Amino acid sequence: MTPRLMTPRRALTVAAALLVAVSLQPRAWAGEPAEQLLAGIDRVLQVLDDPAMKPEAKAAERRAAIRRIASDIFDIEEISRRTLGRHWQVLTEVERAEFVQAFGDLLKRSYFMKIDGQSVEKIALVGEAIDDDQAIVRTTIKTRQGTEIPVDYHMTRRGDRWRAYDVAIAGVSLVANYRSQFERVIQRTSYQHLVKQVREKQ
Repeated sequence: MTPRLMTPRRALTVAAALLVAVSLQPRAWAGEPAEQLLAGIDRVLQVLDDPAMKPEAKAAERRAAIRRIASDIFDIEEISRRTLGRHWQVLTEVERAEFVQAFGDLLKRSYFMKIDGQSVEKIALVGEAIDDDQAIVRTTIKTRQGTEIPVDYHMTRRGDRWRAYDVAIAGVSLVANYRSQFERVIQRTSYQHLVKQVREKQ
């Protein structure tokens, strides 16, 4: 039986919910990684709260704006590399670019599909740890139902920009989740079949 690529629904749902929090705790003490991350979240809030962007006729424009912001928040190439693991090493530059494009489109679309309707009340910045060009930004999201979920962003710096290359939700890595799925598909079929499935999910 041909394996099907399953989106890690819980991870995507919770991670995407981070982009629609209605309030952020004060962050005067935050370092550069946290500042850039939360600034990205603020930009998403501005798009979602803009009355001019709410009509259904503006849906495509709203999605495009959120996808652009997602490109600033997440390091799609690094996420792709880590998600493919050992298989990344044997790909040509053309194949890598192809996968980054396809997987990036899937991630951004998945996030957008999940963000509307999330009942998140607040994001709390818990702390951050910076080690040269690597950082972990720890947050907690609180839903309107009173649930609190720890979410850690693992970030890397490229030039003057910090971007997330993994998100751990309640200790579960988004990258590890995808990597285990992708590995199963490649082992049972082929890398080419994986790319086909990723494109179909769009």
